[in-house]
Amino acid sequence: MLFLFVLPKLPNKEAHRIIMQHPEDKKVFVKEKFTSISKKYDLINSLVSFKIDAYWRWITTRELKQFPTGAVLDLCAGTLPLSLELTRQAAERRVVAIDFCEDMLRAGVKSLPNDARRHRITPICGDGEELPAKDNQFWGCTVAFGVRNLANTQKGLEEMYRVLKPSGKLLILEFSRPTNPIVKPIYAFYLNKILPLVAGMVSGDKEAYEYLASSIAQFYEPEELLSMMKKAGFAETYSRRLTFGVVTVYVGVK
Repeated sequence: MLFLFVLPKLPNKEAHRIIMQHPEDKKVFVKEKFTSISKKYDLINSLVSFKIDAYWRWITTRELKQFPTGAVLDLCAGTLPLSLELTRQAAERRVVAIDFCEDMLRAGVKSLPNDARRHRITPICGDGEELPAKDNQFWGCTVAFGVRNLANTQKGLEEMYRVLKPSGKLLILEFSRPTNPIVKPIYAFYLNKILPLVAGMVSGDKEAYEYLASSIAQFYEPEELLSMMKKAGFAETYSRRLTFGVVTVYVGVK
């Protein structure tokens, strides 16, 4: 966090922009922010998304219906909501849930339901750019709202490709920017003004949600991310916008 201290007069958005240009500083910053909000992360997600996030995860996970058994990697797993949906939709599926923030994983484990799904989810603290996994190990790799937080997106995509089995599928669920002229200004106002205020009051860390807004604004356009997926080796890449383009599901096949 030393990098922030030498920029005390910069507006938060400008500080976030500079941090995102320096990989190691970004890793430290993002990890600190997720640690700060880990205990209330799920509550805030439901609150600020009006619980639509559960629908987004359901839609994303259905893309793996041809792989109901075997192992799936849930990268940037956080508090494990996508891991739970992955195991709910397939009773014999196993999930390795990796996140670099241990506090997020611990919060997720504490809230796991006391049923069979608990034993099919294996949480591991690890770096998405240096995955602690062998080559060709998973039938699917899912990333929900985590690619945006990688310090080196291309390197992360290459790691996802490496650990997938041939014909395995990558699914990325990520925030995007609506293009509808009516929805766009409403969403921008909510994202930049309302969400940081409400989420900041609940979590006690307004800056974490100011970072959320700035990171969405600076993230790749869908066509750019699809191009990066192709560069990493993925074929049959395509994307699907949901909820007026607030989020986008990206799909790639190894």
